[in-house]
Parts: sequence; C-alpha cells; structure tokens
Amino acid sequence: MNGLLSFSSNMFVVAFFLYCASFILFAVALMGRRWSNRDPVAHSKKWGKIAFAASSLGLIFHLIFFVTRWIGGKHIPVSNMYEFMSFLSMMVMVAFTVVYLIYRKTLLGLFAVPITIIIMAYAAVFPQEVQPLIPSLQSYWLKIHVTLAAAGESFFAIGFAAGFMYLIRTVDFKGTEKKAKRQQRWVEVVFFSVILVISFIATVFIFRSAGYESVFTQTKVTGQPGAEQTVTQTVSYKLPPIVGPYQSKVVSYEPFLGMSKPLFNAPSWMNGVNAGRKFNTIIWTFITGIILYAVLRLIARKPLGRAASPLMEGIDPDDLDEISYRAIAIGFPIFTLGALIFAMIWAEIAWGTFWSWDPKEVWALICWLFYSAYLHLRLSRGWQGGKSAWLSVIGFLVVMFTLVGVNLVIAGLHSYAGVD
Repeated sequence: MNGLLSFSSNMFVVAFFLYCASFILFAVALMGRRWSNRDPVAHSKKWGKIAFAASSLGLIFHLIFFVTRWIGGKHIPVSNMYEFMSFLSMMVMVAFTVVYLIYRKTLLGLFAVPITIIIMAYAAVFPQEVQPLIPSLQSYWLKIHVTLAAAGESFFAIGFAAGFMYLIRTVDFKGTEKKAKRQQRWVEVVFFSVILVISFIATVFIFRSAGYESVFTQTKVTGQPGAEQTVTQTVSYKLPPIVGPYQSKVVSYEPFLGMSKPLFNAPSWMNGVNAGRKFNTIIWTFITGIILYAVLRLIARKPLGRAASPLMEGIDPDDLDEISYRAIAIGFPIFTLGALIFAMIWAEIAWGTFWSWDPKEVWALICWLFYSAYLHLRLSRGWQGGKSAWLSVIGFLVVMFTLVGVNLVIAGLHSYAGVD
C-alpha cells in the first residue's frame, strides 16, 4: 500500500500544478484581451475554455488522489488537517465547476482557482502520513459529517469569490468622499487577510526546507497545594523563536539574524505547552504578511483593490451578485446537514453528548447563524448588491477562522487532527 500512497501524493502534486496552470490561463484570457489584435471577446472565450479544461483535468487528478489515498489508507481521507484541507480544496473546485457550467463566467476562475491553490498549499504544511483513526473517528458518521460540511464550505468559497469580485467592480477607488474611502480600506483589509494566509504557508515552507529547529523544555507545576506535581514537556519550534515558551529552558537554539535567544517569553495566561509556539507562528505570519503586502504595493504602485479594479471592466455586477447568492444558497443547506445536524449525531455517538461547547462547535454555529442572517436579510430585507457582497466576504473569513484559527490556536476536542 505504500506504493499506492506514494502514487496518491504524486497525483496531488500534479493536480496542484494543473490548477496553477489553469490560473495563469484564466489570467491570459482576461488580461490578454487588452493586447489582442483580434476580437477581445473571442480571445477571452477561447482562452477561458482552455483554462477551464486545465482546471477540470486538475480536478480529475485531484479525485484520483482522493480515491487512491482512501484505498491506501483504508479509511476516508478526511481525518486530519492535511486530509481535510485537501478534500476541501477539491470540493471548492467541484463547486467552481458547477457554478462555471451554469454561468460561464471566465473571470470567476481568476478568483476561485487561487482559493483552491492556497488551500492545497496550506494542506501541505501539515504532516502527510496516514494516521490510524482514534476511536471517536471510527464511525460512518464521520464520512457524512465532514464531507457535507466541506461541500457546504466550498460553495461559501465561491460565494466569497463572486462577492469580492463584485466589490472590486463597484467600489469607487477614485472617490475621495468618506464612504468611498471606507470601502477602499476594507477591500484592502480583505486582500491583506488573504495575504496573511499565503505568508503563513510561505514562511512555514521556507524554514521547513531550511531544516530550522529550536527546542525548549517547559516545566509546569500542577495539582492542589501540598500535592503538587511537576511536569516537564518538550516544545519544538520550526520557526525562529521570537516568543519563547513560558518558564522554559533552551535545549537547542539555532540562531537567526543575530538572535541568540527569544526576544521575550509567552505570558503566563497562555495555557498549554504549545501556546508560545502558536503565538510565535502568529507573529511571524504578520511580519511576513506585512512585508509581502508592502512588496505588492510597491510593484502595483497603488492599493491592491485599485490595481485589480480594471480587470472587472465589462463585467455585469448583477451577474456577480447573483452568482454569489446562488452559491451560498446551495451551500447553506449542505453545511447545515454536515456541520450541525450530522455533527451532533456523531458527537452523541463519539462523546455521549450532542453539544459540548467545544470551540469548533461554537464557531461552526457562529458560521451557520451568520449565513442564516445573510439569507434572511437577502430574502426578506432586500439586501442585494454591496451589502450582500460584504456579508458573503465576511462570512467566508469567519469560515476560514473556524478552519484555521480554531484548529491551530484554540485547544479543543477537534485538536486531534494533526496540527503540529
């Protein structure tokens, strides 16, 4: 089976590069029409079809990866962060394919395909070994719960892409009045949020490729007065320690840029042996994110929203609004079944309770309530256009925090999922 799992990993890589090629082809379809000597519309349609064919071929290889890993691992590959994020990226492409076949909007690929690429790259950060299932995961409800939740979230991703495109299309980036300035700033915040995820992935890959590691031991005293117990645990840092663990000692330290020790230690209120390491990762993500954003601003010589705005010329904003709404309307009932109803059934079987106020459960409920409010405001209050687009963007940022922030920062029942 090791050979099959190796083949599966190769299919993942092939799919990733096909998606990257598809993204480039979508860019050629849209940007190249400006320099085409022939009919720009014909140019866009021709290259758009080629780009979609490349993305569809990538999806086929992605499906082969999923099936072969399932066979080789002897269980559905959604049981840890690597497998789940790989599956989510595949479902985003499935959702994109469905929506594209309905609306035939080439521009959607320029924003939807990168979401898949980023999620796949994010998945590759985590351990990729097939892990034996712990008892709570040995249930067919796992298959139903996780797959439906990911399917719903994938349509939310398409809704985000279309909603963000709507904002770039309609926000007045040349306006100087207060409302226009506020919208411009928030569009930049969304761009920066996406850049933070990319920066996290890039930073981890760079230092992992360099083989960086520093090791600390942390000693904690637990128990009641008079019956204290001392527990010593080892913490391994894969990024240079700007923040060291609370009350720790250095076992091995690899200097970086003249730093011979952490600048400071994590505060005592950060619970958990890995709290300092996670805080360190967050700091590095913001440092590299700010640098990458600044570089992109220097290249564009203008805010990123204003630089992207010309790509939307000739696009009907009403079509983007409709695509965003329809994608979320499709995803919401699927997410409801997977992330709430079947999740509670599985929780009862695995842990003996339908609801335990686990952080992941709470944030899944917050996502559901948010999209419930979105559909309510859209249907009963007529919140269309800009208001609806902002909600679709904010909603997916909440989803991403649920998938990224909760799993990596907040400890809970879902922290089993290979997040080292």
